Amino acid sequence: MKNEIRTKKVCRFTKNNIKYIDYKDVKLLQRYINEQGKIIPKRITGTKAKYQRQLTLAIKHARHMAFLPYVSDSAR
Repeated sequence: MKNEIRTKKVCRFTKNNIKYIDYKDVKLLQRYINEQGKIIPKRITGTKAKYQRQLTLAIKHARHMAFLPYVSDSAR
């Protein structure tokens, strides 16, 4: 193991005092989806468990309503 100094990941939703994650906010949701269309886990993004659950539901609702694709074009 290298002696790297890791910065603590801060939850963006707690920091900005966001109470509700809207499924229609596509720009926000795309930050939490990788190139393949998978939801990025909270250990990588640094979000709290409460907001990760809201984020997952919002992404799934957005996919169902066709705001977000289920799979990206590059993954096909």
